[in-house]
Amino acid sequence: MEHHNPILPNDGNGKTFITIGEIMLRLTPPNYEKIRMTSTFEASYGGSEANIALALANLGIDSTFFSVVPNNSLGKSAVRWLRSNDVHCTPMILTTPEETPTHRLGTYYLETGYGIRPSKVTYDRMHSVITEYDFSKVDLDALLDGFSWLHLSGITPALGQNCRELIMNCLKIAKQKGLIISFDGNFRSQLWSWEEARDFCTECLPYVDVLLGIEPYHLWKDENDHSKGDWKDGVPLQPSYEQQDEIFRHFVDKYPNIKCIARHVRYAHSGSENSLKAFMWYDDHTFESRLFTFNVLDRVGGGDAFASGLIYAMMNDFKAMDMINFAVASSVIKHTIHGDGNITDDVQSIRDLMNMNYDIKR
Repeated sequence: MEHHNPILPNDGNGKTFITIGEIMLRLTPPNYEKIRMTSTFEASYGGSEANIALALANLGIDSTFFSVVPNNSLGKSAVRWLRSNDVHCTPMILTTPEETPTHRLGTYYLETGYGIRPSKVTYDRMHSVITEYDFSKVDLDALLDGFSWLHLSGITPALGQNCRELIMNCLKIAKQKGLIISFDGNFRSQLWSWEEARDFCTECLPYVDVLLGIEPYHLWKDENDHSKGDWKDGVPLQPSYEQQDEIFRHFVDKYPNIKCIARHVRYAHSGSENSLKAFMWYDDHTFESRLFTFNVLDRVGGGDAFASGLIYAMMNDFKAMDMINFAVASSVIKHTIHGDGNITDDVQSIRDLMNMNYDIKR
């Protein structure tokens, strides 16, 4: 039977990608130290959408990132880091103190877990430039012109009302222009409440083609009587195939615009050893990936690597089982790399891992 990819446009023009979000300075104590112990920090940059742009660019996708950063050494360094990884940054805005009075790049601190001690993130991103910038000055139609794929996440709208308006306007314009839209809910409890996240992210669902994760969204059993509950109520964090298939089907029954849903499932045996697998609804069928067990060097960005792996596989017209296994393998490889980004430019290494080929490459 001939393989048909319902995601890609018929003209095959599916490789021009843009994503929008915040890029931050990441400060990490070396050697698994805690903040209260360290006297030095390793500096790098990251952020969910930036991580995905970087990962796709490293894999050869024409990838663009849009954000605002302060026009100072930190902001310029963040842009330079993206450009060094082949991400197009032409739309990036370097703001002035008049435009963004606090004039700061968001920062986060990561204590890397070890053994039974989990990793811990501390944000210092309040009043960063992206939360203060007036996006009504941006011509979003022109920004999205010429692209065929837009990726957004639930982190950016959690940052402030201006960011919520930006994301919703981008969704509407991208849908009008016929872009493929992927969306990752990416709930962050330090940024907004569960109900706030569910309310907003549910509003995004009618515009989404590729949905990453099944939360935070309302999936009411009865829209007129919420006391009957959500279809996801009681479903465990590590669901069975049947449980996941049922949830996927409730999503696509309610939102027939969704062409693919994928979510990875994590088994944390300790802070240093995890297992991952994933489920994907695609072309009216639920697929389950292989289970990968591995040691963790740096867990942050693993979900973004999963998302970028899936997007890459779709853009390159992989078959369904290869799509989901490639996405999980991309995430597993990221767990072996320091920093937020999956800086892997060897597609074959991901393919080898997805086929569980661990031999030395000579």
